[in-house]
Amino acid sequence: MRQFAAICRVVSAVILVATSGMSFAGDGATFRFTATPVPSNIVIGFVGGFVSHDNLHHGPVQLAKRILPAVSKDTYVRVFENRRRKQAYDTVIRLLDTDRDGDLSAEEKAHARIILFGQSWGASAAVLLARDLRRMGIPVLLTVQVDSVAKVWQNDAVIPDNVAEAVNFYQPHGLIHGRAHITAADPARTEILGNFRMDYRKAPVQCPQASWFDHVFTPDHMQTECDTSLWSRIETLVRQRLAPSDNSKTAAALPANPQP
Repeated sequence: MRQFAAICRVVSAVILVATSGMSFAGDGATFRFTATPVPSNIVIGFVGGFVSHDNLHHGPVQLAKRILPAVSKDTYVRVFENRRRKQAYDTVIRLLDTDRDGDLSAEEKAHARIILFGQSWGASAAVLLARDLRRMGIPVLLTVQVDSVAKVWQNDAVIPDNVAEAVNFYQPHGLIHGRAHITAADPARTEILGNFRMDYRKAPVQCPQASWFDHVFTPDHMQTECDTSLWSRIETLVRQRLAPSDNSKTAAALPANPQP
């Protein structure tokens, strides 16, 4: 019985580390049985509609792929489907809980450097995740909304006061179009960098990989996904807010959406 109990303890420890203490290195994974440092940055994006998290035809996924080779090794970059907000929240909590005690200390929360972005339903999901984190007292550096569309029970217009900066990009045309204006719940704590209007009827962009449905029914909304100038602008905003790390190696080996 003692041997069986010992085996059970070892198996439990391995499962705990595999699910919460994993850090990726090279082509494999390194498992640590000790507390791990908080990531220097946590960058989370959300795709819109029913798009898969790894669909490279969509702006949030392309952005994650572009920034990945340039950020520090201890920067966590991941893209989620907009319906996976709870999974994204659990991921953030796990990353911040460095001592793995199941409870975030004030010090662990203070080390958080989080950037959230998304397009369409994904933009609304980014705001709602920031609101979820507020309830835990976790700060967010930046939220980026691209042609933000809220589901019927969501509010993507008011940015919670745990967010330091927020920016909104939208286009006004078509069956589906983004929110034109966001505001801060507390302007003293959150700076709205701007509500920037784009007009693809005056300056259209080509989206050859988009579906026929998007081309026919949501052409303006579709163009926010493949507007390379827009996503380059967002990339600059994100890069400017990333904290450097003592580790000079990059995070190129970390997948944009590592499996939980």
